[in-house]
Amino acid sequence: MEQALVVENLKKSYGKFEALHGVSFEVASGEIFALIGPNGAGKTTILRIVSTILQPTSGNVVVYGMDVQKEAPRVREIISYLPEEAGAYKHLTGLGYLRFMAELFAADTATQQEYVRRASDITGLGDRLRDKIGTYSKGMTRKLLLSRAVMTHPKLAVIDEPTSGLDVVAAIDIRQSIRRTTSEGMAVLLSSHNMLEIEYLSDRVAIIDNGTIHDVGTPQGLKAKYGKANLEEVFVEVVRQ
Repeated sequence: MEQALVVENLKKSYGKFEALHGVSFEVASGEIFALIGPNGAGKTTILRIVSTILQPTSGNVVVYGMDVQKEAPRVREIISYLPEEAGAYKHLTGLGYLRFMAELFAADTATQQEYVRRASDITGLGDRLRDKIGTYSKGMTRKLLLSRAVMTHPKLAVIDEPTSGLDVVAAIDIRQSIRRTTSEGMAVLLSSHNMLEIEYLSDRVAIIDNGTIHDVGTPQGLKAKYGKANLEEVFVEVVRQ
């Protein structure tokens, strides 16, 4: 299977503080790959480097054969990035926001309309798209932002804490939306500190703590390997070892 992302011996330092200690992993096309660990583990730093926002101290990151440092403009053409703290223009309607973003991504009207149609379907917001974003709940806003991130058919979507702060129902909706997008071959790299949630969403996970990946595998495989009932228990066992 084609590799969407290859990360090799990735290191990142901020002064004397080393945030990443030689991180390596791969993500296949059409795969949902999650980085799981506590806040401050290095998850967001990895996502920002993959998204060409941060420069690594050393190591290599390749997206569909393109080096993110040497070919950043080309990489940006085929990826999308949704940070945890992303927001939307509250004075716009949901539909107005999607149209505005579509105009930024495409020059021709037909492509813009296709992007808006695709995003509208993914949100599941129906008639609420005609309401101003300022009236949306946090879950509704997150659905809108997720739809914006994938409406251009990116080959790799990078999503930081996709359901942070959402209630159970909204979180399930977001998970289902992410899963549906991969049916077309899009790869997803996401991060979360909610290990139980990621257990139900991801094809494979990497357990990361203090800038180091301790193990990688399928949720079921990792639970079987360590004889644990869930990924939270696996994480505790791995870090202790």
